[in-house]
Amino acid sequence: MIELYLSKVTETSESEQAGKTYARVDYKETLDISDMAQHMAEHNTAFSEGLILGVLTDFVKCIREQVLNGNTVKIKNLAIFKATVEANALDKLYDADQDKTVTASLGTMAEGAKTGPAVKTIKLLAQSTGEFTREELKKDVHFGWTDKAKAEIAAAKGETSNAPSNSGGSGTNTGGNTGGNTGGNNGGGGGDEGEPDEN
Repeated sequence: MIELYLSKVTETSESEQAGKTYARVDYKETLDISDMAQHMAEHNTAFSEGLILGVLTDFVKCIREQVLNGNTVKIKNLAIFKATVEANALDKLYDADQDKTVTASLGTMAEGAKTGPAVKTIKLLAQSTGEFTREELKKDVHFGWTDKAKAEIAAAKGETSNAPSNSGGSGTNTGGNTGGNTGGNNGGGGGDEGEPDEN
């Protein structure tokens, strides 16, 4: 079950979300590759935790290698991994005045330059697929409130709640949506950005 807490955008925020309250995911813990190897080893597998850890570690390295070779890596029912770039705005492909040609490289454009490096930055895009698309997740997800959120809801109804305090996330938000398909839900509204899910 995914537990939710309540986050209110500050009244003084200049965003359209000012004063509104949004549900956010209260993440319980962060699992690394070692934790996942241990978890998988406990699923009555014939493979040891150490062997699984080694395979997963090599798997991550290989995904990085393939992405940097310009390939997309599709892990069925999980995600499609690929590199994407943020490009510089070029006025010209060739600037005759400076005898300069656009380059297939990473960097920032010099002030006043008409051409230069084509790429400003590179990032990894993880796009959900198969059983991890939004539509598929909707079929299996179950939500509940943190104890603190239950108490806040009860207080709003004028009821008293004996629910114990929860140290999980709650609080005030300053607005803006910093989310995306790759995670992050600390922003204002509830929308996602990025490319659509694929089947």
